[in-house]
Amino acid sequence: MPSTLTQTQRYAAGALFGLALNQTQIHQTFPLGSSSDELTEERGSNASSTDSVSEDPQLWVNESCGLLRPIFRFLDIDKSAWYGLEETAGSSPSRHVGAFLRLLGEESSDVSSEVSDQELALSNAVDAMVASIEITPEDYKWRKEKQRAYAHDWQEKFASSDSKSELENEIKKEEEKDCNSPKIEQETKEVAIASNSVTVEQPIEEVKMLGYGRKVTVLYELLSACLADLPEDNNSTSKRQKKGYDARHRAALRLLTTWFDLKWIKVEAIEIIVALSAMAILKQEEAKEEEQAPKSMWAKWRRGGIIGAAALTGGALMAITGGLAAPAIAAGFSAIAPTLGAIIPVIGAGGFAAVATAAGSVAGSVAVAASFGAAGAGLTGTKMARRTGSIDEFEFKTIGENHNQGRLAVEILVSGFVFEEQDFIRPWEDQLDNMERYALQWESKHLIAVSTAIQDWLSSSLAMELMRQGAMLTVLSSLLAALAWPATLLSLTSFIDSKWTIAVNRSDKAGKLLAEVLIKGLQGNRPVTLIGFSLGARAIFKCLQHLAETGHDGLVERVVLLGAPVSIQGENWGAVRKVVSGRLINAYSTNDWMLGVAFRASLLTQGLAGIQAVDVPGIENVDVTELIDGHSSYLWATQEILDRLELETYYPVFKINRNIT
Repeated sequence: MPSTLTQTQRYAAGALFGLALNQTQIHQTFPLGSSSDELTEERGSNASSTDSVSEDPQLWVNESCGLLRPIFRFLDIDKSAWYGLEETAGSSPSRHVGAFLRLLGEESSDVSSEVSDQELALSNAVDAMVASIEITPEDYKWRKEKQRAYAHDWQEKFASSDSKSELENEIKKEEEKDCNSPKIEQETKEVAIASNSVTVEQPIEEVKMLGYGRKVTVLYELLSACLADLPEDNNSTSKRQKKGYDARHRAALRLLTTWFDLKWIKVEAIEIIVALSAMAILKQEEAKEEEQAPKSMWAKWRRGGIIGAAALTGGALMAITGGLAAPAIAAGFSAIAPTLGAIIPVIGAGGFAAVATAAGSVAGSVAVAASFGAAGAGLTGTKMARRTGSIDEFEFKTIGENHNQGRLAVEILVSGFVFEEQDFIRPWEDQLDNMERYALQWESKHLIAVSTAIQDWLSSSLAMELMRQGAMLTVLSSLLAALAWPATLLSLTSFIDSKWTIAVNRSDKAGKLLAEVLIKGLQGNRPVTLIGFSLGARAIFKCLQHLAETGHDGLVERVVLLGAPVSIQGENWGAVRKVVSGRLINAYSTNDWMLGVAFRASLLTQGLAGIQAVDVPGIENVDVTELIDGHSSYLWATQEILDRLELETYYPVFKINRNIT
C-alpha cells in the first residue's frame, strides 16, 4: 500500500518517532516529568560528554543501534536528511515536538479525496478493531467479582495467620497516627507514584491541528516501519541483529501515542490489523505457491528456515486455518468492509477484512509473520523434556483468549509463593489486557514446600506470640542485623532455611533459563512484559540480569516486581533497568515481615526490594502496604495492584482507593 502521507509529513513522522525513541531511553534512568533542559543535560552527561548523537553509539537514535534509520528508509525520507534528523532526535523535545506536529497537520493543496477516503477507511478499521477487543463493562464487572471471590477464599483459608494477626492491627494503628498521609488525602484520586517526582504531561497544544485519521495513519505507517524487514545498506554500521518487533520501538510508540493524545488501545488495534493481514496473506500465498513447482520461491523459503523459525518449538504459523480472528473481530470487519475502499481487501471465505501488508509487499508480509510467530509463539513447546542444570520443571501455560489472534506483544506471569499447582495460573486469570499471555509453572515441588513451611510457621502459637509482642514489627521498622533479632525468632525460623535456600537457588536458575528462552526468540520476537511476585519476581530479576550481562536489549518492554526477595545494595539494579525499555515497577509492602524473616541476615542489612523502595532513578517504587497484609496476600491482591498501576499508560500511575469493595 503506497503511503498516503506527503514527503513533508513522512519527514515529520520520522522526526517525531526519533524524539520519542530518545526520550524513552532517557526515561529509563532519569525522572519522568523533569524539565527539557535537565533531560538534555542528562543525555549529554551519559553520552561521553558530547552533544552529538553520532559520537555516542549507546544512544538508541545512533546509527549503531539500528533502530531509527530503518524507519527513515521505510518512510522513504531523503537520505541526506537522516543525519540532521538523528541530531534533532537527541535534542530537547519541547523545542521540536510542536513544530513537527504542525507539519503533520498541514494539508497539501493537491491532496486528493482518495487520500482522505483512505485515512477515513483506516481509522474506521481501527475503531472496529477497538470495539472488538476492548473490555465491556459487563465483562469487567464479572471479572472483578471473580477476583473478589478468589481473594475471599484465600483470606478465609489464612484467617488464623498473618492476615488476621495483631500485627495487622499494630500497623494500621501506625498508619492512622499520620492523619496527613497523602494516601488519605488523595484516596480517590489518580496520582503518580515513583521513586522520583513525577509530573504527567498535558497534551501538546499543536496536536489539535491533527485530525484523528491523520494520527491513525501516522501510527500505522510507523508501526509498519518498525516491523518491516528491509535490507540495510552494505556500508551500514548497525550492530542490530535481531529481527522482529523491538521492545524499544514499542515503548517509543507508547510515548508518541501520548503526544498524540490517543489511548494505547488504538495502537493495539493497529498491531492486530497488521499482524492478521500478514497472516492472511501468508495463508493465501501458501495455498497459491503449493500448487506450483517444488522449486518455487515458497519452497525455498521453507527449506531455508524462514518459516520454520517461527514454528521453532511448536508455533502454529504453518497451521493457520480459516479462523484468522475471533468471531467478534471477523464480524466487525465484515460489517464495515463495503465502506473501506481499496486499501482494505477482503481476505478469506469468512469475509475477514484486513489492512494489506505490513512491509509493503507479499514477500515482506510473509517475512513479518514468520519473524513474529504472529500465529502463536513457541513458548508452549518449551516444556522441559530434560533437566537443565538442576531445574526439574519449567513450563509455560496459556492464559486467556488472545492466542493465535495476531497479538504483537507477549506477557509472561510468574508466581513464586504457591500452595498448589493452580496457584501458578489463578492469580493471573482475570488480568485485563490485550496481550498474548502465558503463566510460567516452575519448580512447583520446591515452591509448594517452602510456601507451606512458612505458612505452617505463621500458624504456630509461638509465631502468634511473637506477633503479639511486636517482635516482627520491630524487625521491619529497624531492619536490624540478624544478631540483633530476638533469639526465639531465629531459632523458630531455622527450619525454613533449607527449603528457602533451595527455592532461592532454583529461582536464580529459572531466571537464567527464562532469559535464554527470550534470547532464542521462543516468544516470537515480540516485546515481552514480565510480571511476578515473591520468588517469581526474583526469577524475573535474575532473567533481566542475564540479559544485561549478555547485552540483549530490546526484548523486554515492561516489568512489575511484586514482593521481590532481591537485595537492594547487593545487586546491579542500574544495569537491570537499562534492559527494560519501558516502565520497571517495584511494588513493596512495609509490613511483609515474613519476607524479611525468610531473607534475613546479611542480605536484609543491604535492604530488600520487597519491603522498601529501590533508590535507583527510573525505577517506580509503589508502596502497596494497604493491600498486602502478609506475603501470602500477593496470591489474591496482585490483580488489584495491577489494576491500580494502569500499565497501559506511559507515565507512572497508581490509583489510591482505600475503599476496596
